[in-house]
Amino acid sequence: MSEGFIADSSVGVAWAVHSQASEATDQLLEQVAAGTPLVVPSLWPFEVANSLLILLRRGRILAEERGRALDALGRLPLVVDEEGCRLALAKTSKLAAEHGLSVYDAAYLELAIRRKLPLASRDQSLCGAAQGCRVRLLL
Repeated sequence: MSEGFIADSSVGVAWAVHSQASEATDQLLEQVAAGTPLVVPSLWPFEVANSLLILLRRGRILAEERGRALDALGRLPLVVDEEGCRLALAKTSKLAAEHGLSVYDAAYLELAIRRKLPLASRDQSLCGAAQGCRVRLLL
């Protein structure tokens, strides 16, 4: 079994909302279902839940879809990294400033660097920063 991978909230939303999905994101979800560890920073559930709420408020998904998505995502076997919280005011903030990222996005980058795991993201800025830090990308 693989050591796993990091997925940002854009991937979590793609797993939950059909219009956001792609063949590549579907394949990653299949890997998680097969036992590949999904490693995320502690902010991941908050970001995904907030994104789904925004999609609901904008009329892009229905309340029932949001409810099903929250239930399905809540059943994922997440490996939540708690150490990143202690690094937010130092290493993560530095990465954000150096690469023009939000501190939230830099949390995924920091985690991928520290754990030496590949990163799955649909965010171009985060992917660009990850490439600059020699983090392997999955999407």
